[in-house]
This record gives sequence, structure tokens and C-alpha cells, in this order.
Amino acid sequence: MKKLLNTLYVTSENSYLGLDGENVVVYEEKEEIGRLPLHNLEGIVSFGYRGVSPALMGGCAERNVSLCFLSPQGKFLARVTGKVKGNVILRQRQYDGSRDEGESLELAKTCILGKIYNARWILERAIRDHGMQIDEERVKEASQYLKNSMELVRGSVSKDQLRGYEGEAASVYFGVFDQLILQQKKDFLFQGRSRRPPLDPVNALLSFVYTLLTNTVTAALETVGLDPYVGYLHTDRPGRASLALDLIEELRPVLADRFVLSLINKRIVSGKNFTRKENGAVLMDAELRKKVLTEWQNKKKETLTHPYLKEKVEWGMVPYVQAMLLARYLRGDLDGYPVFLWK
Repeated sequence: MKKLLNTLYVTSENSYLGLDGENVVVYEEKEEIGRLPLHNLEGIVSFGYRGVSPALMGGCAERNVSLCFLSPQGKFLARVTGKVKGNVILRQRQYDGSRDEGESLELAKTCILGKIYNARWILERAIRDHGMQIDEERVKEASQYLKNSMELVRGSVSKDQLRGYEGEAASVYFGVFDQLILQQKKDFLFQGRSRRPPLDPVNALLSFVYTLLTNTVTAALETVGLDPYVGYLHTDRPGRASLALDLIEELRPVLADRFVLSLINKRIVSGKNFTRKENGAVLMDAELRKKVLTEWQNKKKETLTHPYLKEKVEWGMVPYVQAMLLARYLRGDLDGYPVFLWK
């Protein structure tokens, strides 16, 4: 269990939550492993199937404490809330901001700045740690381009202009992504990003992991009461989790891209688990998908010091922290949205 920004996260799938007086009590195999005063909490998020007691559900509803249930893998299942005024006000603020061209542009710029900043530091780390194994000058040029593009992003006067700068930066970044593949280069040749369909094993891995990340961010937004389908940069359309797509931008390089590189460079995956279809699409087999999912769960358990909170958190908690920070910004508790900046 972990408390972050007045939200209790219970990450053990075998935990059961109960209410003892004014305290939330967490049990595992009928043994108490922790307790917290309920009045100190704004929300409870449970990653498990054993559930909570009716008394705790009633206590949360009475005190307007959000109670969310997710699967152990992070798939959103349900949210129980009491008085709805909090979420109504938050979502109305979200919708108003999405319709306001100036405000939505500023938030969109923040997300893209985070994405480019984090992508640049992946390149800088490669230069520092593997300078002898890569084309150092080429990667340095790409890093400098990303640095310069951040200034262009800050000066964007429209979303179309912002999307143009973001697209150019992504092209430069993926133009040297092959340099970051240090092992199995024959099986994992990368010549640029391809999506629908992915045309090589690296793109197949990236697309699969981006989907996992999008699902996690969507669940995180649900837990704080935001509407994942109303965004600021990505265009709203039926069935598209636009806000989730906005929020994953800053996390793509550090969570997804680094994870895929580690799978390849540590030889956790191999080229034998991919097949090529007649249309050129490259697909992962069931064995590989299972292995990637296992490694993804392990990755989420690794810890880091969150750059804004200055607290130790698991990587799997980062999307939930960012969703909470976004909700706090929209409520007016923060002057700006603190984008995730990794270094």
C-alpha cells in the first residue's frame, strides 16, 4: 500500500479493505498490514479482486471519498462515489478548458514539451553511457535539434503549428532510434516509425507497449474523475481516449521506448517470435505477448524518485500521479500542470 497526494493505492491483488471506526484497514490473508484515517483521504484505488467491506463503501460514499477498482494488471473496472458534486465540477472545468483555445493550447504545449524533453534525455544518456557503440555525432545533432525544438513549441500560436513541431521532433528522434539498439541489430533493424500496420519487430513492440500505456493512463484518469475521452491536443471523436493520448505523450519515451529498448538490448525478446503477413505487417506471437506482459508488470514495480513529488514511487504509479496532478491543476489547486520530466 502507498499513500500519494491523499490517495491510498493498494497494489496487492490479495488485499481486502475494511473499516474499523474511522480507519481504513488493509488485510492480507486475514492479517492486518496497514491502516489509515479515512478522513485524511480523498480517494482509494484497489488493484485486486477481493474487494472491500460494505461498511467501507458506505463510509467512502458518506465522506465523498472516491473508491476505484482496477484489475491487478491496471485495467479500470469500476468507481464508487458518494455525492457527485466534486466530479461534476471537475469535469465541467475539464470540458470548459478543452473548448478554450488558449487554455487547451497551453496544456497541449506542456505535454509536448515533456515528450521532447524526455526523448532528448534518452539520447543524452545514450551518448553518456554508450558513446563508443553509437554514432555519437549523429545522436548529438538529434539531441540539439530536440533542444531547439522545445523553444519552437513554447512559441507555438496554434495547435496545428504545435503538431507540426511535434511531428518534426518525433521524426528526428526516431531517425536515430536505431542507434539505441545495441544488441540483436540484425533481427531488430529499425528504419523509422510505422504504425498501421507495424512493418518490423521494433515497431510491433512499440505499438503493443503504447497500447498498454494508453490503457494504464485511461484507467488513471478514470480514478481521479476525469473524462479520458475529452482532450486538449488530440481531436475528440467517438471511442477515442483523447485525454489519455495527451497524457501519454510525456510518458512515451521514458516508460514505453526505454522499456522496448531494454527488452531488445537485454535479449529478453528475440526475432523468432515475429511473423510477417502478406501485406507486410509484422506480428508478435502469443508466447512473446505473454513474455512482454510479464516484463511490463515487472517494470511497473521498479521505483524512482518522482521529479515533482520528490517521493519514491513505482513506475506503475507514475500515470496515476500525473492524473492526480492534472486534476489538481484543473481544480485550481496548482498554478500549472507539472509535466513529468525525467533525467
